[in-house]
This record gives sequence, structure tokens and C-alpha cells, in this order.
Amino acid sequence: MHSHATCPPPPREADNRTGPDNRMTPGDFDASFTADMPRLRRRLLALTGNPHDADDLLQETYLRLSRRARSQSLTRQQHPYAYTCAVALNLLRDSWQHPSRRERTTDQLPEAGWDGGLASYEASATALALLGMLSEKEAAAVILVDLEGLTHDTAGERLGAHRGTVQRNRLRGLAKMRAALHH
Repeated sequence: MHSHATCPPPPREADNRTGPDNRMTPGDFDASFTADMPRLRRRLLALTGNPHDADDLLQETYLRLSRRARSQSLTRQQHPYAYTCAVALNLLRDSWQHPSRRERTTDQLPEAGWDGGLASYEASATALALLGMLSEKEAAAVILVDLEGLTHDTAGERLGAHRGTVQRNRLRGLAKMRAALHH
């Protein structure tokens, strides 16, 4: 590991207690972490180059160690900053080794909801039922213009009708569908 990624011990007096009372209480841990937090954040910011990633690592480090402090399994450290920094660096290294665990931004919408696609199925079933209430010409106009995104002219060419006829059939069909939904 490079020397810039190591955590030097802080200029703090060592706590050399031994035995069962050598465990940190949650309050002791919070005080120690709070004292080291600004320095640790600066270190993580230098390593990640991103304040959001540094803050995420800082939070994950706190959560990891505070769980141990609450369960009374966190031992007092001679150099608390060095220990905390080592935990943070291990979390950072783990995120590099397992990129699938990192959060990624995307412009893609999430997959279907937790309902397993039930809402999509219900919407499709409702749309089909509403289209089934329309005449053949009205349904064709609604499908071509509203669902397939064609212009009135292009839909008219496909149907062998004038654009005005397609527009009237579409408007009648949409009015019938709205009326059925409001009943």
C-alpha cells in the first residue's frame, strides 16, 4: 500500500487499560469519533477526490464501529484515529474490489416496482377494456396517435382516411374513455 494511504497515529495519550473494562462504551466511542471526524474526513476526501464519497465512507465507518461499541465488542485503542482510519480504508478498498457495491448514478428509470409488474398489468388490462368499448375506427385512431405516437396525417394514411376523420374519431374515443373512467 502507498504511504499516502496509511493512517499515522495521532498525538494523543494512550489508554493502556486491560481486562473486561477495556471495552469502549457507546458514549466513549462517540466522543472519540467526533474528535477524529474532521481529520478522517480530510483524509477520505484526499483519497476519494469526491466530498460525497468521503462523507459516505465516513458514515459507513461510523456505523460499522458504533455497532461494535453498542454491543460492547469494541476495544479501546492505543491510537483511536489510526484504528478508525484503518477501518475506513478497508471500506474504501472493499468498494474498489467490489464495484457492484458502489452506488451508481444513471439516467435510466428503475425497473418495475416491488409489485412484480402488477400495476403495469392492471394498466394494460384497463386500457384494453377501455379500447374495447370504442368503435373500430375510434380505437384505431387512439392506438395510432396516442399509443404509437403517429401524427394525424400518418395515421390517416395508414387507415385510408382523411386526417380530420382520424382526429374526430380519436377525440370521440378519448371522450368515451374519460367518461367510462369517471363512472
